[in-house]
Amino acid sequence: MNFIDEAIISIKSGKGGKGCLSFRREKFIPRGGPDGGDGGRGGDVFIRATERLNTLLDYAYKRVFKARDGQAGRGRDQKGSDGEDLILEVPVGTLVYNHETQEVLADLTQNDQQVMILAGGQGGRGNHSFVSSNNRSPRKFQPGMPGAELKLKLAMKSLADIGLVGLPNAGKSTLISKLTMARPKIASYPFTTISPHLGVIRFEEEDKALIMADIPGLIEGASEGRGLGHRFLKHIERTRLLVFLLDASAMDPAEPLQDFQMLCMELERHEPALMQKERLLLVNKIDLYQENRSGLLDLEKAVSEAGQEVLFVSALTEEGLEAFKSVLARKFFKPKVDA
Repeated sequence: MNFIDEAIISIKSGKGGKGCLSFRREKFIPRGGPDGGDGGRGGDVFIRATERLNTLLDYAYKRVFKARDGQAGRGRDQKGSDGEDLILEVPVGTLVYNHETQEVLADLTQNDQQVMILAGGQGGRGNHSFVSSNNRSPRKFQPGMPGAELKLKLAMKSLADIGLVGLPNAGKSTLISKLTMARPKIASYPFTTISPHLGVIRFEEEDKALIMADIPGLIEGASEGRGLGHRFLKHIERTRLLVFLLDASAMDPAEPLQDFQMLCMELERHEPALMQKERLLLVNKIDLYQENRSGLLDLEKAVSEAGQEVLFVSALTEEGLEAFKSVLARKFFKPKVDA
């Protein structure tokens, strides 16, 4: 399935049906009066969030959507039927913008949350509605009101608890495949991941779960458009915890946190508020140090001296993953005890 997280669509509400000009004409009933019914109102346009969808693929090929028009009124005081409403379903976490002004019209963060974007046009009044003591036989009626049109931008932002970021080939796909049921493509070359992945980390003891979002690898200059990851940074804007995954085999012993500092800089350039989130450093691929444990100890010492909370794991062999899950459970589920 293609991952589509943005779409531009045009919507139009239904126009109201016109009122009817009619006079009662029946045998044996003298002085038949006006009996033209009102027109039905046009259909409204709603947008509804649903957990059944996880991409905006439905809006990649069809871009124009229109609600039904109201029906015209008829004789014998028959009101025209209202136009059917149009309900567009989007994934939970979708932002709806006015494409022209970039105004946020809706932020759909709950399942089944529904917002009316455009109201349908009112139906016109038939001549029966204009009867008065001074005008017993009005020949006046109204056309229906036109529907409204609007161009929308739909932008999906994942609702995840944990945002996983790192350089290409740091092992993010392997990590999320070991912790969750997600099955991203895993290969030995950079930029294997070309779209975000969501995975659910389950905790049996807590009977709870956390959602982790893995975005494609960031590179230096990502905030300026280099690479792929910059396109998907919005998917970690709602997360509570940022996990920075570093490749132990690529870390410079003299400057072990160089990649971490570069990643922080790119995130801050994209959205300064990201740097206010809680952070956890995860150093991966420690299995490569099996024959050089002293080198690993030196690396642990150098990283720990930076004062940043850090864990050392091997996503491939699963070493350290239980400790990582325990830290996540403590951060998200354990009640804080007041001193």
